[in-house]
Amino acid sequence: MQYFEQTIAGIDGTAASFRGYIIDNSEEVLPDRRRPAVLVIPGGGYEMTSDREAEPIALKMLAFGFHAFILRYSVAPSRYPVALLEAAEAMRLIRVHADEWHVDPHAIVVAGFSAGGHLAASLGTVGGDDVLAEHGYDPAAVRPDGMLLSYPVISSGQCAHRGSFDALLGDDKDDPAMLERLSLEKQVADVTPPTFIWHTVPDDCVPVRNTLLFVDALMEHGVPVEVHLFPSGGHGLSLGTTETAWQGVNGIEECVQVWPELFRRWMLRTFDSCVR
Repeated sequence: MQYFEQTIAGIDGTAASFRGYIIDNSEEVLPDRRRPAVLVIPGGGYEMTSDREAEPIALKMLAFGFHAFILRYSVAPSRYPVALLEAAEAMRLIRVHADEWHVDPHAIVVAGFSAGGHLAASLGTVGGDDVLAEHGYDPAAVRPDGMLLSYPVISSGQCAHRGSFDALLGDDKDDPAMLERLSLEKQVADVTPPTFIWHTVPDDCVPVRNTLLFVDALMEHGVPVEVHLFPSGGHGLSLGTTETAWQGVNGIEECVQVWPELFRRWMLRTFDSCVR
């Protein structure tokens, strides 16, 4: 396996960390194999990026036979669209280096958690397309081929996780036009990619209504979606195991521990290049 880390310059002078975990091909198996890739975007309310939703997720994806990348994007005091442009650049890099990294360029999934789910879904929807184009990106070229959204921040409306939008927008946090742009259930379009999404019903931080609004919008546009709602557990569970529990104790939730395997099966059904 190859590992690398590089920086992505933010437009405000900050820098994001972009890490890659590339599975080597073998002459004994399939020397020309191209694998799906998963770009992991951890959450943290646009104020930090969580360790618990970064490398443990990447390692799980590697175990499934997917290349994995992690984006630790710029957070407050950086404001929109700094993180969006960093995510776009990460997607561009994966596709530009697809041959070198043995990536199937048509099977790149962005995996976002909480506020990272908002950033991931911002790439998959169209609200930021004009901003991407303004900064030299072809929105279609950096749009993922699929999305894995875990307890995502979606809506800026009544069920909003207000802290995420306050951190993302700063002085513009009450700007109706910006809030409309960033309420992603309103930005779903026919080009939005197939989506796997999960949430816990009792989540008292980011209400499950965020996921339900997004699922409704996906269905209205005919976008394939698989959704799993779990009956117990709070917010930010990551894998729901001791590996990702807060201080090794809080956040162990047996019922959600199945989601990675459900996601792997979704990948098998969605992308031909998955290892079977």
